[in-house]
Amino acid sequence: MIETVYLAQPRGFCAGVVMAIDAVKLAAKSASDQKTGDLVVYHSIVHNDTVVGRLEREDGVRFVENLSDLEHLQHAGDTVVFSAHGVSPALRHEAAARGLATIDATCPLVTKVHSESKKYAALGYQILLIGDSSNHQEIVGTYGEAAEQTTLVSVLGNRKIDPNMADPYTVSVPDPEKVIVLTQTTLSVDDTDKTIEVLRSRFPNLTIPSRDDLCYATKNRQAAVRQIAPHVDLFLVVTSTTSSNGMRLLELAEHLTPRAQRLDSLRDLQESWLVGVRSVGISSAASTPDDLVQEILAFFKSQNPNLQVIQEGEPEDIEFRMPERVPAPARF
Repeated sequence: MIETVYLAQPRGFCAGVVMAIDAVKLAAKSASDQKTGDLVVYHSIVHNDTVVGRLEREDGVRFVENLSDLEHLQHAGDTVVFSAHGVSPALRHEAAARGLATIDATCPLVTKVHSESKKYAALGYQILLIGDSSNHQEIVGTYGEAAEQTTLVSVLGNRKIDPNMADPYTVSVPDPEKVIVLTQTTLSVDDTDKTIEVLRSRFPNLTIPSRDDLCYATKNRQAAVRQIAPHVDLFLVVTSTTSSNGMRLLELAEHLTPRAQRLDSLRDLQESWLVGVRSVGISSAASTPDDLVQEILAFFKSQNPNLQVIQEGEPEDIEFRMPERVPAPARF
């Protein structure tokens, strides 16, 4: 029987996710109430299947992976929302060419990396962009800011190196004196540090931004897992497989605890996981709704009315300003 549950704090929605979801819900309501035109979201607004499903069912939101899917949008006021992961300049130009109004729900911490990319590209630097997949939307968007001067570099870890990304041990640059490293915001802290150290050993004059690119939410959630890990027999990470920050939490929990399991929600919980387990840690990705965690906690309480629940870690108190809708450019 489970006697103790350790709830990671923080867990679940970060400020960027809250901003992005609220922006979509508000835009959907405005489009419906004011008849301003159709609304679509480019890519999953955040990487969580439950969030996307709820927005589709409850708010009538449509998600697309290509703007070419938007041929039906031909009316003044039709709007596309850019996801929290950011988009490339090419996609922004395409939206403008199609006469779409836009709402940019890119997380400000991703926007910071985009700004760094543009700044150092203008100064003639080669950019080594560390990520976990060449297909991740955040990497696609950042790479697009300065594609000709950016080399994608695979973060070191237990995963296979993406064939479309360079190995940090062998990557080459045109000028070793003018090279900077930038990173995806949702990587493993340990793996990122290791990767940067390898690059620094190969390029002694490697430029590193004064503030690292890993976002506060990524670092805080990983720190909470570290704090809880010594106390538990099993760690549960509530996340969709598409969430980079969530899967990094799972990898960390697997490394630090006897057993760790991923689940989307309570329906995925398997009784076999609980055999011989007395203490459980629970965390969730920055895009996971907390009610999914609360359902799991309620299940454990139903099994043991005397369940001890301990919250470990530090709460977050950060908010991001809502993005404004930018009208479609005038056509002449």
